[in-house]
Amino acid sequence: MSTEILIVDDDKEIAELIGVYLRNESYQIHTVQDGLEALQFMERHSVDLVILDVMMPQMNGLDVCREIRKEHEIPVLMLSAKTEDMDKIIGLMTGADDYMIKPFNPLELTARVKALLRRANYQPTVKDPDSIYIHSLKIDKQSHTVHAQGQEIRLTAIEFDILYLLAKNRGRVFGSEEIFEKVWNEIGTGSNKTVMVHISNLRDKISAATGEAVIQTVWGVGYKIEK
Repeated sequence: MSTEILIVDDDKEIAELIGVYLRNESYQIHTVQDGLEALQFMERHSVDLVILDVMMPQMNGLDVCREIRKEHEIPVLMLSAKTEDMDKIIGLMTGADDYMIKPFNPLELTARVKALLRRANYQPTVKDPDSIYIHSLKIDKQSHTVHAQGQEIRLTAIEFDILYLLAKNRGRVFGSEEIFEKVWNEIGTGSNKTVMVHISNLRDKISAATGEAVIQTVWGVGYKIEK
């Protein structure tokens, strides 16, 4: 079965460039030029990953990402010409899994797409425990799901991996760079804000479902889940 990737960008040249590189990796590529068209496409077709530009006519990428997250947990890679840290934080807070600044290296974008798809399609080895029970949560590695009192908490692949890392190592404090290196499998230099936003989203989802503050901040050090 082919991997379906949707590119949403009103810059035809950039969309075509991305498409060339990803088709070389045997991905099936679909391209649309505005946010509304993207949402309409996703109503009719199954998509495995979305590459989403921020600045577009009719509906910007931030609003599109919010709409995608209402129905889908597929990876979203956001693209933007904005270089400010706050723009990146806002993008991640809307539900994007990764964020790249234009202009970008197409080979790096391809590598990030592969990494996002690997996490989304991760199949654990038989050595992984079936479930971790902590507070009122059941964290199931085999199905990549989290439940609280029988109700599923919908997490992105990155949010699940962060939660699983902290839960599996209860009581241990992980710094932002270490979390980034273990979850993203990349060097964690300058990753504090990225991890902070994903932790914040994760906390909000857990708190909404359980009323509990499961992930603790150790100021100046990092994050942990207490034993």
